[in-house]
Amino acid sequence: MKVQKEVIKRAKQLRDAITKYRTLQHVEDISPISPEALDSLKYELATLEEQYPELVTRDSPTQVVAGASVPFLKKVRHAVPQWSFNDAFTEDDIRAFDERVRKVSGGAQTYDLELKIDGLKIILTYEKGILVTAATRGDGVIGEDVTHNIRTITSVPKKLPRPLDIVIEGEVYLTRSGLKKLNAEREKKGEPLFANPRNAAAGSIRQLDPAIAAERPLEVFIYDTAQTSESFPREQSKELEYLSKLGFPVNPEHQHADSLDEVFAYWQKWQGKARGKLDYQLDGVVLKVESHTAQETLGYTGKAPRFAIAYKFPPEQVQTILEDIVLQVGRTGKLTPVAHLRPVAVAGSTVARATLHNEDFIKEKDVRIGDTVILQKAGDVIPEVVSVIMELRPKGAKVWKFPTHSSLCGGDGSIERVPGEAAHRCKVSGSFEQQSRKLAHFAGKSALDIAGMGKETVRLLMEHNLISDFDDMFELTKDELLTLEGFEETKAAKLIAAVKDAATVPLDRLLIGLGIFHVGEENAYLLATCLGTLAALGKASEETLSNIDGIGPIIGKSVADWFKSANNRALLARLGKHLKVFKVVAPSKGPLTGQTVVITGTLPTLLREEAEARVRRAGGKAAASVSAKTSFVVAGDNPGSKFDKAKQLGVQVISEAEFLKKLGA
Repeated sequence: MKVQKEVIKRAKQLRDAITKYRTLQHVEDISPISPEALDSLKYELATLEEQYPELVTRDSPTQVVAGASVPFLKKVRHAVPQWSFNDAFTEDDIRAFDERVRKVSGGAQTYDLELKIDGLKIILTYEKGILVTAATRGDGVIGEDVTHNIRTITSVPKKLPRPLDIVIEGEVYLTRSGLKKLNAEREKKGEPLFANPRNAAAGSIRQLDPAIAAERPLEVFIYDTAQTSESFPREQSKELEYLSKLGFPVNPEHQHADSLDEVFAYWQKWQGKARGKLDYQLDGVVLKVESHTAQETLGYTGKAPRFAIAYKFPPEQVQTILEDIVLQVGRTGKLTPVAHLRPVAVAGSTVARATLHNEDFIKEKDVRIGDTVILQKAGDVIPEVVSVIMELRPKGAKVWKFPTHSSLCGGDGSIERVPGEAAHRCKVSGSFEQQSRKLAHFAGKSALDIAGMGKETVRLLMEHNLISDFDDMFELTKDELLTLEGFEETKAAKLIAAVKDAATVPLDRLLIGLGIFHVGEENAYLLATCLGTLAALGKASEETLSNIDGIGPIIGKSVADWFKSANNRALLARLGKHLKVFKVVAPSKGPLTGQTVVITGTLPTLLREEAEARVRRAGGKAAASVSAKTSFVVAGDNPGSKFDKAKQLGVQVISEAEFLKKLGA
């Protein structure tokens, strides 16, 4: 099959970009993009080369070991060629690896599982039991002599218990707490901060002055014997025990696996909560065939062992292609540009769309259709574009301009930029799209929480002219619902019952549902607890509202303007026929009084909105981001960057069960 020109071009662009970024990372200890984004580029290239083998070149990043020597350090030729691991990102990748192992080795194999430390590979050479050389991996053949710096690491033995000749391999790393302390000191001195522990470790080891390395909390784990003058165990896990008895620091968390199910369970454990309990950074786990005899049979490719593979954790940053930019209208008439992306897995889920926020954001990032972009999940949940990889920009990519008209808007579809803001909105509100979002928000979990009244149901009801505004939901009948496709007796009855239950609602939830500009959960709670009733809110002046602690003039004006509207007052009058609104009373003193709490990840039983509501009812403040002022973080599964930030700042992290215990539940 002939390879298309655009595929050939893409492969070359990937090779050039990866080589550039790897050189910066391994030679200059600079990371213009995250290691995860770089992994994503390498994975795309490897996939292309697997599909089109004729694209493989001798100097492809998939064929050579990353790294080169810096000019100011003495060069060392390795006694044993050094390699790096191939990467796996999915269970299918691991199953394919296992199948290759079975095929080449002649049968099923068991594995030793080890944590993959994000640091700098180091090769230690001992002669007659004395440390003589420590070197970096370099390009796999020639490394850098860093013996003077390795000697400053107290856990590295300078003399072994017996006079053997041995070459061993391991990873030098910097602890999370060490990085925090180091960056704090560098900030005081006005020095640039290290982006991650790996760069900090590499920068420390590759110094001419050993005093610098000595001042930094460097550690090392040893994981392999490259060469030795004496016999040693013929199983990987036993080899680690052998190294430990010689006095080398060996990571204790390795584990034997008889099956792939055990492999996946180990990986799942360490990519979850367990990872956060460690004071060093992981980026995956390593599978090594247990039997050394099988390892020798399997051998090596040009750059990697066939008997081992790195099973990477779900990346929090990846790269993908931005295929289009489309507008999305919100419930307030605000228009948001949304990136349509080539689907990609990030932080444990597949993402095909990401917000581009506004026109200024697009200009600042210089985002264009066809660009290769770096994607991450902001606040653990919302996908967003971080940056553009300019080296991969297609020729002729045009600057995107915000349109002047859209069918998403009412009237003639005119769009205007909001004075003094970066936002655009419809000049005429009330389009079908906008209204459907308003109604879905009103029925959503953070507002009235009407079970079964999701986006699709709202659109269906609107299309059949059964609802057009909030109050219409409370006038629905079972007979009307039974006329709709997909609604049978039970489903219709459940929705009617859910609507009836939602008619009794706390004031703050109703305020959220009304969709008043700038009024989210926290502000709705402040307004509800301070003024008590809808009537009081309706009578409150802009000044009164603005003087509420935490509200301010912008929100105060927005609320006052909303209640001044004749249409909105009429809506409230209609809703008053159906709703029973009860007061929200702020506790004078609760178990969380004076505390600021952040909720992150997926909790076992509570939705995030529920957990935050409980914080407020207990007298605390529910914050969206972690800072030094945060009292504690409640973390569930896949907690993401907020968890890391809490660990970095030394903020307490607790489970949902511990959180409920604090509340007295």
